Amino acid sequence: MISFIRIDDRMIHGQTVTRWSIEYPCDGLIAVNDAAASNPVLKQAYKSASTKKTFVWTFEHFQEVQEKVLNSKDNYFLITKNPLDMKKILVDMGFKPGVNRVIVGPCNDRPGTTKLGNNQSITQEEAQAFEDITNTGYTVEFALVKEKSIGEWPKFRGQFGF
Repeated sequence: MISFIRIDDRMIHGQTVTRWSIEYPCDGLIAVNDAAASNPVLKQAYKSASTKKTFVWTFEHFQEVQEKVLNSKDNYFLITKNPLDMKKILVDMGFKPGVNRVIVGPCNDRPGTTKLGNNQSITQEEAQAFEDITNTGYTVEFALVKEKSIGEWPKFRGQFGF
């Protein structure tokens, strides 16, 4: 089953594994990213970042095993590198994890982004993904760590014309 959903441009790192697993029960991590899953060196680096069961899957593989994940007795974090990938899972694929909160972690400053908070900047395309995720019934919250939340998507959506 899925116990936590996160978007984090670093995907798997110590903060995800240690800090967030205190807040939410976690037996393992599932990162969905075609580039990482298709690169053996990168895939191994992500898997080595955790002592928990860690999977780095392509979207295609995730789609094949999504029911097995939902029916598992183990609790997994579902992580993508960016909002577009999470939108693909939650909206386009229609995956229903039984968790309705998406926590957005680091989204580095890049050209063409709007800064929402410390280390949290998004593009118009990413804003549309958050809008679509929200319209599908999810709450999107921006928080590097739980106690440092800067707010939920409705607080920021006006900056993007929604």
